[in-house]
This record gives sequence, C-alpha cells and structure tokens, in this order.
Amino acid sequence: MAGARCEDAAVNAPMRVRQVVLKVNSRCNLSCSYCYVYNSVDTGWRSQPRSMDGATVALAARRIAEHAERHELEAIDVVLHGGEPLLAGHERIESALQAIRAAAPPGTAVRYSMQTNGTLLDEAFLEMFVRHDVRVGVSLDGDAIANDRHRIYPNGAGSYERAAAGIELMQSDPRYRRQFAGLLTVVDVRNDPLAVYRGLLAFRPPSIDLLLPHANWESRPPHFAGQLSYAAWLIAIFDEWYASETPPRMRLFQSIILRWLGGDSDTEAIGGDLPGIVTVETDGSYELADSLKTTVDGGARTGLTLEAQSLDDVLEHVARAAPAQLPTECRSCPVADVCGGGLRAHRYRAGSGFDNRSVYCSDLFQLITHVERPVLVEAERR
Repeated sequence: MAGARCEDAAVNAPMRVRQVVLKVNSRCNLSCSYCYVYNSVDTGWRSQPRSMDGATVALAARRIAEHAERHELEAIDVVLHGGEPLLAGHERIESALQAIRAAAPPGTAVRYSMQTNGTLLDEAFLEMFVRHDVRVGVSLDGDAIANDRHRIYPNGAGSYERAAAGIELMQSDPRYRRQFAGLLTVVDVRNDPLAVYRGLLAFRPPSIDLLLPHANWESRPPHFAGQLSYAAWLIAIFDEWYASETPPRMRLFQSIILRWLGGDSDTEAIGGDLPGIVTVETDGSYELADSLKTTVDGGARTGLTLEAQSLDDVLEHVARAAPAQLPTECRSCPVADVCGGGLRAHRYRAGSGFDNRSVYCSDLFQLITHVERPVLVEAERR
C-alpha cells in the first residue's frame, strides 16, 4: 500500500545514530542569498560561538564513542559542517579529527566527510584530509553565471573563481582527488539547466547533488514561474544524465529510481525522513535538521546538550518531536511510497505544522512519474 513504509517508520524510532553533523564553525565567509542559516527566519547563529572549542569537541568525541560502544557499531559517519567549516582553521580541525578517532572504541571505523564552499581550500587542508581520509563535498551552483547569482561574498563579489580554484587544486594530485566527494548545487530555474549541468561536469565530480531551494507554504519557492517549473528544470538534466554512458552519481535521481524498485532512498528529499542523523552546534547543543531553520525561529532546536544528554537521548527526542509519518493528504497519492511527502521543512504551514504536502508537490509528482517510465522499461528488458 502506498505510503506504508513511511508510516511504519513513525512507530519504529531509530535505535542507532548513523551520522553526526558537527558544526565546527558557525560563521561563513560568503553571504549566499538563499542561505538557510544566515538569511532565513532563524536567528540562533547569532548566539553561537564562532568555533567549537576543544572541550566541546572532546565531549562530542566521548558521546560518539559511548554510543558506538553501546551499539557495537562497525562504523559511524562524522560530517564537519558550518557555516564554513574551514574557517575553524587547520589546527582546530586536525585536533577534532584526531580526538574523535582516538576516542572511538576498537572495531568502530570513523568515516569523515566535510561540506565546504571551496574558497579556502589549500594544500595544507588537502594533506590533512588525505591523512585522516576526509571526503570533501563542495557547494557550487554551476558555471560562473549561475553560481554568482547567489553564492557571493558580503561585498557582493562572486565566489566562483575561488571555489573553482579550490576544486582544481583537489584535481591536481591523485591523492587529493580521491578525497573529492562531489558537488552540491541549489536549483535556480532562471539558469539554463543543461548549462548548469555541463558546467558542473567540467570539474569531473564523482557525484552531483541537486537541491531544491528551501521553501514552504509560508515562504513560497523563489522565481516560481508557474506549476512544474522546477520539474521541467530537473527533467531536462535527468534526460541527459540518464542517456549518458558514464554519468556521475546523482542522489536525487538515483533515490527516485531506487524507491521505484523497492529500495531505500539516500536523501531526505525523497522517500521520507532519514533516521539516525544528529546535529551538534558549536556550543554543544543538539539540533534537528538544519532545513527546519527555514520554518520558524528556533525550528531546529531541541533543548538538549552534549553535557546533559547522550546520543540515545537525542534519538528518543527526535522520534517524539519529528515522527517520520506521511502527511494526511499524501496517503492516497499513487507516488507516496516513492516521494514520502518530500522534505519535512518544505511541508511547513503555520497552524498545521508539517502535516501538509510539500510546497513542491506538483513538481515532485511530475519528476517522479517521468523517472518511472525509463526505469520500468529497463526493468522489463531485464
């Protein structure tokens, strides 16, 4: 039955953390116009320390270690995030990498990754990422024209040139390139979709992650040129990607395909909320998904801290505060088991909270049904 998998998740709280997002730095050197941290309704960043101090890192390492030991985890993912995490500096970041891995119990692998805007990448950082096996994702919105619409410095200058230089530096040595995780791109329907896609391909990324700009029923999607404008933009890229003999991984499209085939999604944007993700701010407070900062001021806060609560406590809190259930009006939808209601933050409406279809519902429906056709044809051939 459509949506059954999503509703089952609501009564089965995740028992283990699979990913810890550490906000090692709470500020950014860019001022992206669509930023959900600094240019949205949430103001919590103003009271956060600029960087996570050593004592907080040590406490985070201890919490990760006790959780891994309790659940006998073979591996746990730790994501260094921000703001712009590289602003924390070489010493602070290396110290954090060392502390977390040193605290992990024998038999638990710590898998590191980082999301950066790429403008501060240098050889010292890249050598560090090789030493500690940190996978690095870079945020870039396409070619220079597309990227510099939004990804700008506080003085209005575009960031493309410096971000591109950082990516090229990662391509300059096979050791660095092995740490390159891929590119993250926020969709702007004013940009030509194929120009954006080909501009990203020029950097030979192993993966491309396309994100819809954060919006909800109180704050509608930007530049919404009528129904299905986002669907048409994404479909243009999907068709070229699907026809390619050597395409990069694309989490959005591949998650839709996997859901059509009965598998699990790899993104919260498709298939419902992903369980087991915990965010730690620079002051040591636990938060829900960053995207919830676009709903109301304090929308991601939990009131829990590293000092007072364990990771297991956070999982229990999340299961109560944000149950992974399908919105009421989605339950009869023929693609509900694929879509899962879309990203939670995109469902928000004052008065009814998150019990609404996504503000991108029509676009998601069109994209999902478009992807279904070649998937079914391919499945029949096999």
